Amino acid sequence: MATTSDIEKAAGVLRAGGLLALPTETVYGLGADAENPAAVARTFEVKGRPPDHPLIVHLGGAEHLDGWVRDVPATARLLAERFWPGPLTLVLRRGDRVPYEATGGLETVAVRVPDHPVALALLSAFGGGVTAPSANRFGSVSPTTADDVRAELGDSVDFVLDGGRCEVGVESTIVDVTGDTPTILRPGGVTREDLEAALGRPLAVPSTSRVRVPGQHPSHYAPRARVVLVEPEKVVHEAELAQESGHRVGVFVPAPFGDTAVKAHAVVAVPDSAAAYARGLYGFLRDLDQQGCDLIIASLPAERGLGLAIANRLRRAAGPRATD
Repeated sequence: MATTSDIEKAAGVLRAGGLLALPTETVYGLGADAENPAAVARTFEVKGRPPDHPLIVHLGGAEHLDGWVRDVPATARLLAERFWPGPLTLVLRRGDRVPYEATGGLETVAVRVPDHPVALALLSAFGGGVTAPSANRFGSVSPTTADDVRAELGDSVDFVLDGGRCEVGVESTIVDVTGDTPTILRPGGVTREDLEAALGRPLAVPSTSRVRVPGQHPSHYAPRARVVLVEPEKVVHEAELAQESGHRVGVFVPAPFGDTAVKAHAVVAVPDSAAAYARGLYGFLRDLDQQGCDLIIASLPAERGLGLAIANRLRRAAGPRATD
């Protein structure tokens, strides 16, 4: 785990225009000084991320919003007071401190306050904003441990700040609050139900958006193995058929069928708890890759609570690849 000395070193890396991996409660981020266009541009290079895909600016608290955004509507203030620090990102109008390199050229900026002691200590020591997309190659499985980062990015990162395993395990929920009607642009660690309870109104979760935000690419959060989604009651049968046809199959066995014996190369028993499933999801996908699976059979959970975010990640993982 990170020490005070580690945090001071990490802050120095940011000040020098370097890149570091930092823990958050969601996933590990690839951090850069949000006000340094060259450092932000290097983030895109290391990830292989298209430059028009905006980044999230991480701040140490809602009191630091001045300059990063132009105005904070009442809805945004309410959500910030209720869910920050936490896995909620708000899309607001860009302030003067945010370079266009961080917003993908947009006049909006995504901001959040992470709920992780190491991340908050770093932000305090650094004294500024940090852009931090997930610390992995673009489109691949997000890292939830420091070892995941080291295995994927290696020497491309100047320093890895180890904060242990991420507690939430899926990225933040992104809510657009620039218009009259707040909209969920990406489901994540704060549930739709909790947001609706806080606002006292229903929220839409559109499949497409006029505002570009992270996680909207058709293929995203994807392992090397191809992911195929089927109905829960068909998972075992489809996995065994694929295994018999010569695939090295990894299978996510849904909780109701957890006692079923499966003839497959590797088996993941999906946890009963949605929170446990979300926390373990990316680790499960990475592990199946490491075991040499070329095909993963899974099903979507019920799309309520954290199940909405899990289903979103699985759909993206199963999305069309560049070679399709």
